[in-house]
Amino acid sequence: MLQDYIYPIENYVPVEIELKEDDDFLKVKETLTRMGVASKTSNKLFQSTHILHKKGRFFIVHFKELFALDGREVTLDEEDIQRRNTIARLLEEWNLVKIVNKSQLKEFAPLSQVKIVRFKDKENWQLMPKYNIGNNY
Repeated sequence: MLQDYIYPIENYVPVEIELKEDDDFLKVKETLTRMGVASKTSNKLFQSTHILHKKGRFFIVHFKELFALDGREVTLDEEDIQRRNTIARLLEEWNLVKIVNKSQLKEFAPLSQVKIVRFKDKENWQLMPKYNIGNNY
């Protein structure tokens, strides 16, 4: 499904998830706003991944995957995929999601490459999505 739309990279597989509870979509969506790459010069966090709901299925996707779905040319590299996989694995460890096919996720970024802002600290950070779902690009 998603792999038909994403720029081909070797061994690409989307991260399909299942939600544990009905209201977990919003919990996951909010949590993802606090996970990504931090600026080295200020308290800015650039969101790396989003939750995508497509035809009754849910996916954790890197923002570049969303740009590709919109038909934009992107450079999605192994580091992007590894960061996405690490974030998906963390969500599962925190019991927010269940990864449908864990065996497909082979490579992960070190935790040092993913900044996680605690909920109570988020007012001290400028949370910067690189993609806004619903906007036309």
